[in-house]
Amino acid sequence: MSSTSHAFPIPSSLLPSDASPEWNNKADNAWQLTAATLVGLQSVPGLVILYGSMVKRKWAVNSAFMALYAFACVLICWVSWAHGMAFGAQLLPFVGKPNHALGGKFLLGKSRTGYFPMADFVFYQFAFAAITVVLLAGSLLGRMNFYAWMLFVPLWLTFSYTVGAFSIWDNYGFLQGKIIDYAGGFVIHLSSGIAGFTAAYWVGPRISYDRQNFPPNNIIHMLGGAGFLWMGWTGFNGGATFQVGEIASLAIFNTHLCTATSLLVWLTLDMIVYTKSSVTGAVQGMMTGLVCITPGAGLVDSWAAVLMGALSGSVPWYTMMVLHKKSAFFQSVDDTLGVFHTHAVAGLLGGVLSGVFAKPKLLRIMYSEDQQYGPGLLYSFSKGESVGEGFRQIWYQFVGAGFIIVWNVVVTSLVCVLISRIVDLRMQEEDLEVGDDAVHGEEAYALWGDGEKMRFPLRLHISPTIPSLCRRKFSIPLTRNQEE
Repeated sequence: MSSTSHAFPIPSSLLPSDASPEWNNKADNAWQLTAATLVGLQSVPGLVILYGSMVKRKWAVNSAFMALYAFACVLICWVSWAHGMAFGAQLLPFVGKPNHALGGKFLLGKSRTGYFPMADFVFYQFAFAAITVVLLAGSLLGRMNFYAWMLFVPLWLTFSYTVGAFSIWDNYGFLQGKIIDYAGGFVIHLSSGIAGFTAAYWVGPRISYDRQNFPPNNIIHMLGGAGFLWMGWTGFNGGATFQVGEIASLAIFNTHLCTATSLLVWLTLDMIVYTKSSVTGAVQGMMTGLVCITPGAGLVDSWAAVLMGALSGSVPWYTMMVLHKKSAFFQSVDDTLGVFHTHAVAGLLGGVLSGVFAKPKLLRIMYSEDQQYGPGLLYSFSKGESVGEGFRQIWYQFVGAGFIIVWNVVVTSLVCVLISRIVDLRMQEEDLEVGDDAVHGEEAYALWGDGEKMRFPLRLHISPTIPSLCRRKFSIPLTRNQEE
């Protein structure tokens, strides 16, 4: 029986139009916009809520505002010049030429990474850049001069983040095609952890009392912010493949699997060593799991994601809960939220493990044939693969990590020294004693009883509508200063 061809009518919604050119894949476009939004939500409101609730009450406003300011500032810098430096024409082997990303023809043209408009790619990469700077801020909470932070964000984005992104991810970067970094284990997390720790050294520590007593002011809100981070990572890793396909599905599945494993391992270690289940510890374990799987989310099998979760829940736990307390070096630098451990250690761990567990078939699906990604070390021992290529890939992973570490230490130090010549990096001692009210003239909670002078609103001077419910003009006791 001869086969015959049948012509099926194409739905009008799938036909090319002025609004959707022939090259635009509507499914990929919709997913990329969704993924970019999810990554943005990790910063605002995710990290805004997490920082505002994970710190001491007197620093809630300042910590949340540092994250919000960074998000807005990075967007303006990104579209003005930084996107071109990270993904534009080559200027040097490690950075592109500064150029704006505002032209209508440029933004509405086809992205070079997928079948969707360039505007999707610009916004998605902005969200990556923004969360990197916001994560870095976690090392500096509770003492950095806000005016110094306003200068730090654009300078660090320009001279540090763009270099890492161009070197590893751009087609003309000198490490592109060599380093396995699926969604930013090195570019985002290792750099934010190293830069945050370096900046914390230059800014200096919090006041002694805050270092000794720095409890979260709202653990329930902290869990809410952590939830935004966890669920937002669906777009973080799921969008890095730039298409709706097998890699995106696997990346999302592995992300949540690794994170849950890491959280449970961290929680178990807390219960064994400290005999209590710490909510803050569980959030830290969640974070290390998310970070560790990022460089290999779509490139490793799910059993490997479980192993990565077990290691990300234990290795950073050891460096934070044991090594940090014993090391004079770590004690000398005040890393407020332990970003070095949750991002630098976990990011480096994930990058190395990705070099071990990356599956050749998934690498071929994700990347083009002309790129030099070797098989993961584990698979290099299997039939048809070269053991030498596996060890070469591990070497490349360490080279990439070394470059990110050295560059961030040097550039972050130079940025901090430069800013210190303009404004103080650290707040004044009297402002550090007060906190939010001294810095912003605002406080997170309108609660009475902290010893501050109360400014009575006009409504308290109005006679009560039902006198029997308010026998006195003021139902709140006055302090001595107010009585005078």
